[in-house]
Amino acid sequence: MKTIMICLLWCASLLHLQSCPGQLRTKKPLVGGGCDGCELMYTGMPRKISATDTSAGWYEKGQRLVISGTVFRRNARQPAPGVIIYYWQTDNNGYYAPRPGMDASTRRHGHIRGWVKTDTQGRYTICTIRPQPYPGEDMPAHIHLSVKEPGINEYYVDEFVFDDDPLLTKGKRQKLENRGGSGILKPALHNGLWKATHHMQLGLHIPGYPEQ
Repeated sequence: MKTIMICLLWCASLLHLQSCPGQLRTKKPLVGGGCDGCELMYTGMPRKISATDTSAGWYEKGQRLVISGTVFRRNARQPAPGVIIYYWQTDNNGYYAPRPGMDASTRRHGHIRGWVKTDTQGRYTICTIRPQPYPGEDMPAHIHLSVKEPGINEYYVDEFVFDDDPLLTKGKRQKLENRGGSGILKPALHNGLWKATHHMQLGLHIPGYPEQ
């Protein structure tokens, strides 16, 4: 009887270990190390996402700005199709101003937010307005970005900042992480419309990015 009880206890412990895989293997770390707010890209995400998006800010007061570019794979040569870029930014007054009816979780991102999904050539275009810096602070104006590529969790890349922004000092430039490449935009005026180009390299300076 004692031998039977020992066998039953051993089997029960074995089943317990098999039902708790976390005890047998280490949880896979997040690519990019995780980020605050990136997960909100899924809230309100359209089922169909175009390679071009026009933000709510485009129809409001502010300096209209068109940002376009190509997303490349880690080798920096092949374009990366099907990559989702989520962006959010302040309005012309420097606030993440919510709108009535917004999901409560996304109110901190404000109403000027949107998505683009790179086309077969890895291209995307965002039509928006130039954000303004936070009132009374010395942080450069910026547009937040997070990326979701097939098979990898979402992660953040360098924010869009502006080369002609007096708040973007030499010291602050040196602190940029260059995740996915430099986010410094150089807007130029074309027929009355400000345009800027930004190309992104997936995996560049992204911790835990899988080897390919």
